[in-house]
Amino acid sequence: MAGSEPGRKPRDRDSRRRAEDKGRRAETIAAWYLRLKGYRILAKRVRTRVGEIDIIARKNETLVFVEVKARTTLDSAIFALHPAARRRIEAASRVLAPHYAGRCTTTRIDAVLVRPWALPVHLIAIWREQG
Repeated sequence: MAGSEPGRKPRDRDSRRRAEDKGRRAETIAAWYLRLKGYRILAKRVRTRVGEIDIIARKNETLVFVEVKARTTLDSAIFALHPAARRRIEAASRVLAPHYAGRCTTTRIDAVLVRPWALPVHLIAIWREQG
Protein backbone atom coordinates (compact mmCIF):
# COMPACT_ATOMS: atom_id res chain seq x y z
CA MET A 1 0.00 0.00 0.00
CA ALA A 2 1.49 3.34 -1.05
CA GLY A 3 2.34 5.74 1.75
CA SER A 4 2.03 3.21 4.54
CA GLU A 5 4.84 2.32 6.90
CA PRO A 6 6.74 -0.91 6.25
CA GLY A 7 5.27 -3.83 8.14
CA ARG A 8 2.17 -1.90 9.15
CA LYS A 9 -1.18 -3.42 8.42
CA PRO A 10 -3.64 -1.13 6.61
CA ARG A 11 -6.26 -1.65 9.36
CA ASP A 12 -4.04 -0.44 12.23
CA ARG A 13 -5.42 3.09 12.09
CA ASP A 14 -9.00 1.77 12.04
CA SER A 15 -8.39 -0.59 14.95
CA ARG A 16 -6.80 2.22 16.99
CA ARG A 17 -9.80 4.43 16.27
CA ARG A 18 -12.18 1.64 17.32
CA ALA A 19 -10.21 1.11 20.53
CA GLU A 20 -10.31 4.85 21.22
CA ASP A 21 -14.08 4.91 20.65
CA LYS A 22 -14.52 1.90 22.93
CA GLY A 23 -12.49 3.64 25.62
CA ARG A 24 -14.52 6.83 25.36
CA ARG A 25 -17.79 4.89 25.64
CA ALA A 26 -16.47 3.01 28.67
CA GLU A 27 -15.44 6.28 30.33
CA THR A 28 -18.88 7.76 29.69
CA ILE A 29 -20.55 4.68 31.19
CA ALA A 30 -18.19 4.80 34.18
CA ALA A 31 -18.86 8.52 34.74
CA TRP A 32 -22.62 8.00 34.74
CA TYR A 33 -22.28 5.03 37.06
CA LEU A 34 -20.21 7.09 39.50
CA ARG A 35 -22.75 9.93 39.33
CA LEU A 36 -25.50 7.48 40.27
CA LYS A 37 -23.38 6.48 43.27
CA GLY A 38 -23.16 10.11 44.42
CA TYR A 39 -19.83 11.17 42.94
CA ARG A 40 -19.32 14.56 41.32
CA ILE A 41 -17.27 14.30 38.13
CA LEU A 42 -14.64 17.06 38.08
CA ALA A 43 -12.81 16.12 34.89
CA LYS A 44 -12.38 13.40 32.30
CA ARG A 45 -9.33 12.40 30.28
CA VAL A 46 -6.85 14.67 31.99
CA ARG A 47 -3.38 14.38 30.49
CA THR A 48 -0.12 15.23 32.21
CA ARG A 49 3.47 14.74 31.16
CA VAL A 50 3.60 11.56 33.25
CA GLY A 51 0.29 9.99 32.26
CA GLU A 52 -3.45 10.33 31.88
CA ILE A 53 -6.23 10.05 34.44
CA ASP A 54 -9.50 8.79 32.96
CA ILE A 55 -11.83 10.41 35.51
CA ILE A 56 -11.30 12.76 38.43
CA ALA A 57 -14.23 12.74 40.83
CA ARG A 58 -15.18 13.86 44.30
CA LYS A 59 -17.43 12.34 46.90
CA ASN A 60 -17.84 14.18 50.18
CA GLU A 61 -14.28 15.17 51.14
CA THR A 62 -12.49 12.53 49.07
CA LEU A 63 -10.78 13.25 45.78
CA VAL A 64 -10.86 10.15 43.60
CA PHE A 65 -8.70 9.36 40.57
CA VAL A 66 -10.42 6.70 38.50
CA GLU A 67 -8.90 4.31 36.00
CA VAL A 68 -11.44 2.86 33.58
CA LYS A 69 -10.85 -0.51 31.95
CA ALA A 70 -13.14 -1.86 29.23
CA ARG A 71 -12.69 -5.57 28.66
CA THR A 72 -14.86 -8.53 27.75
CA THR A 73 -14.30 -10.31 31.07
CA LEU A 74 -13.80 -9.21 34.63
CA ASP A 75 -10.56 -11.19 34.88
CA SER A 76 -9.04 -9.50 31.84
CA ALA A 77 -10.03 -6.07 33.18
CA ILE A 78 -8.40 -6.76 36.55
CA PHE A 79 -5.31 -8.15 34.82
CA ALA A 80 -5.02 -4.85 32.89
CA LEU A 81 -4.40 -3.04 36.20
CA HIS A 82 -0.72 -3.99 36.11
CA PRO A 83 2.24 -2.38 37.96
CA ALA A 84 3.13 -0.05 35.06
CA ALA A 85 -0.45 1.29 35.08
CA ARG A 86 -0.17 1.81 38.83
CA ARG A 87 3.04 3.83 38.49
CA ARG A 88 1.54 5.96 35.71
CA ILE A 89 -1.69 6.66 37.58
CA GLU A 90 0.04 7.39 40.89
CA ALA A 91 2.47 9.79 39.22
CA ALA A 92 -0.32 11.62 37.38
CA SER A 93 -2.47 11.79 40.53
CA ARG A 94 0.41 13.42 42.47
CA VAL A 95 0.74 16.05 39.75
CA LEU A 96 -3.02 16.72 39.57
CA ALA A 97 -4.05 16.49 43.24
CA PRO A 98 -3.09 20.06 44.15
CA HIS A 99 -5.19 21.41 41.26
CA TYR A 100 -8.36 19.51 42.16
CA ALA A 101 -8.14 18.94 45.92
CA GLY A 102 -10.04 22.04 47.05
CA ARG A 103 -11.60 21.08 50.37
CA CYS A 104 -10.92 17.39 49.95
CA THR A 105 -8.98 15.90 52.85
CA THR A 106 -8.18 12.49 51.36
CA THR A 107 -7.34 11.09 47.95
CA ARG A 108 -7.52 7.59 46.56
CA ILE A 109 -7.31 5.68 43.30
CA ASP A 110 -10.32 3.63 42.17
CA ALA A 111 -11.03 1.58 39.07
CA VAL A 112 -14.26 1.07 37.17
CA LEU A 113 -14.37 -2.08 35.07
CA VAL A 114 -16.76 -1.97 32.13
CA ARG A 115 -17.92 -5.12 30.33
CA PRO A 116 -20.50 -5.57 27.58
CA TRP A 117 -24.06 -6.02 28.78
CA ALA A 118 -23.15 -5.93 32.47
CA LEU A 119 -23.21 -3.33 35.21
CA PRO A 120 -19.83 -1.70 35.77
CA VAL A 121 -17.76 -2.91 38.71
CA HIS A 122 -16.38 -0.17 40.97
CA LEU A 123 -13.20 -1.13 42.83
CA ILE A 124 -12.54 1.34 45.64
CA ALA A 125 -8.95 2.15 46.67
CA ILE A 126 -7.41 -0.42 44.34
CA TRP A 127 -3.89 0.26 45.55
CA ARG A 128 -2.90 0.99 49.11
CA GLU A 129 0.02 3.24 50.03
CA GLN A 130 3.21 1.30 50.54
CA GLY A 131 5.76 2.05 53.23
